[in-house]
Amino acid sequence: MKNILVSGASGIVGYGILKSLRQGVEKFNLIGTTIYSDSIALAFCNIFEQAPMTNDPGYIDWLCHIIKKHNVDMIIPGIEADMYKWRDNKEFIERSGTKILLNNIELIDVCKDKWLFYEELKKNHSLLAIESRIEGDFSNFKNDFGLPFLLKPRRGFASKGIVKVDSKDIFDLHKENLGVVLMAQPIVGSNEDEYTTSAFFDNKSVLHSYMTLRRKLSNEGFTEKAQVTNLAGIEEAIKELALIFKPIGPTNFQFRVDNNKLKLLEINPRISSATSIRAAFGYNESKMSVEYFLNDKVPDQPVIKSGVAIRYIEEHIVYDRDNF
Repeated sequence: MKNILVSGASGIVGYGILKSLRQGVEKFNLIGTTIYSDSIALAFCNIFEQAPMTNDPGYIDWLCHIIKKHNVDMIIPGIEADMYKWRDNKEFIERSGTKILLNNIELIDVCKDKWLFYEELKKNHSLLAIESRIEGDFSNFKNDFGLPFLLKPRRGFASKGIVKVDSKDIFDLHKENLGVVLMAQPIVGSNEDEYTTSAFFDNKSVLHSYMTLRRKLSNEGFTEKAQVTNLAGIEEAIKELALIFKPIGPTNFQFRVDNNKLKLLEINPRISSATSIRAAFGYNESKMSVEYFLNDKVPDQPVIKSGVAIRYIEEHIVYDRDNF
């Protein structure tokens, strides 16, 4: 039985990965880690370990200790901070005898800064790019992008920190951060035209499987409602992007459709928040990852069921227990 550690197990990505790994015939010994002692993680893993903060000076030593303690075969990041921390300490961690689920290092690095990511798209003349700028004044952006337009953090995730600018007063509140912290973009498409595609690539960046959902976001920036869909042009788009960015393993692409054209919002070089939804419809990228990186089994395109998913709040009850 393989021992698989999933970090950030109290969050929607982390426990989504754990839920996905519990499906099917093959069983895994699942170790969940999170900084929270009173989280839902215990409901989805066999072993729970409370973690220090990722930026704690002792975090990597702690992680390596846990890997050795449980003879962990693979570690999977459930939060973005861990992905970057593990990327920076990859060789040291792997001396503990584990496999780290990490995408192509160059892709991880370029996705960390949305402006550098945009520049890479433009350098490769991709029509999927959304025009972006880090210089200009309100009048320029109003004339070229229309109102409202967006100021987006160059570094960020889950739609955090995005400012919708519909007046000069709003722009003036944030203009000092334009360039170093923020970049400007037009709004493309609508909330009804947003799609998330997760794809799996081998170590030569050859596409082997993918699945697309039309989605609506929650206020926290994660997928709240989703519909399985076949989106015209999506396979060609992700193959084009694969030639540019050389993804390896599970990779998430987020698009909007604008005037019948696909526009790329971003790439997440990891398993993303809708992973348990995808697994429920037959696309289990967590299991694909274990089978490919530990057993050298290349995934086939799975049969994907049709339907919709709606997330809601649910209680997990633990009887005969005195506290959290």
